[in-house]
Amino acid sequence: MRIKLDRTLCDGFGICAKHAPEHFPLDDWGYASLAGGPAIAPGDEDAVARALLDCPVHAITVLAETNRAKSDAATGQPHDRHDSRRCGAPPSGNPQ
Repeated sequence: MRIKLDRTLCDGFGICAKHAPEHFPLDDWGYASLAGGPAIAPGDEDAVARALLDCPVHAITVLAETNRAKSDAATGQPHDRHDSRRCGAPPSGNPQ
């Protein structure tokens, strides 16, 4: 699960910090921030999902994973955006 916290929507209710304090620490004014980045460990997903569902202003959203990201995660191989075979360039040694 990957999430996003829109701090411009946060009204400082603190409900997210109640459910998942390690992911949503509150600043000095009571507004949430996202700690540890957008990737949520499987063991923390339930608490973060509860925080997402209980946020009264919907400041927390789930980021959709692309099919490529799911495929790369399954194989453990990073997606190489600069691989010429994926961008339509001819294979090396085969001029056109």
